[in-house]
Amino acid sequence: MLGSRSRRLVIGALLVIILAGFFYWFTQEPTVGADIPYNPPFDPSNFVPQITNKYFTLEPGRKFTYEKKTSKGTERTEVVTLKETKQIMGVTTTVVSDRVWLNDKLKEDTRDWYAQDRDGNVWYFGEAVGNYKDGKLVDYAGTWEAGVDGAKPGIVMPASPKVGLAYQQEQAKGKAEDMGTIIALGKQVKVPYGTLDDCLQTRDWSRIEKMANEYKYYCPGVGFMVLEESAWLLASRFWDSKTELISVTRE
Repeated sequence: MLGSRSRRLVIGALLVIILAGFFYWFTQEPTVGADIPYNPPFDPSNFVPQITNKYFTLEPGRKFTYEKKTSKGTERTEVVTLKETKQIMGVTTTVVSDRVWLNDKLKEDTRDWYAQDRDGNVWYFGEAVGNYKDGKLVDYAGTWEAGVDGAKPGIVMPASPKVGLAYQQEQAKGKAEDMGTIIALGKQVKVPYGTLDDCLQTRDWSRIEKMANEYKYYCPGVGFMVLEESAWLLASRFWDSKTELISVTRE
């Protein structure tokens, strides 16, 4: 058994790790909790019908399947670009279905709305969320739509990503306030789908969900997220927290 001195050393080391983690978080997320003006240069006439950004390409009928191992079992996510569109704030957005199952029971059923401007920026206009427990609908928490109750669209993928570039992905006060930063370019990523080159890495966090802090990777040729992993050092060290691309198919 550990003596009292050894226990103190272990506790001290754990405190150092925890404090270092909080220091890292607050220094890397200076906007958390801050009241920052948000007025993106939005012009409905500046949008195009297709979403062709090389890191974020949406083709109707294309399905991305992901898996994640959790303490509760296996999560499977299917993201499908639909042929549907939705008019929001004078813009024709592309509708994307995002469904999550936990151990084959539906956990979340979401409709996301995206559009691309003439410069190549991909905008996010909101989401309709259905949350399920044991396969039964529980609530619609997390739902928001640009133009409703003061919500504004955000940028989910910049046209010209550069390392250090920070951007707001969504702005629905108190509901959805996700941020993003370009961390790296030219990364190689290995997932069950394959080994992919020239990938972009982002770090996404929320100004209202303080534990939300993920790295995401997007690759040309795939044109959508291929990997999501926790940006928390302890999470990445001590348990599997990766959502990995398994396959890309057409419906």
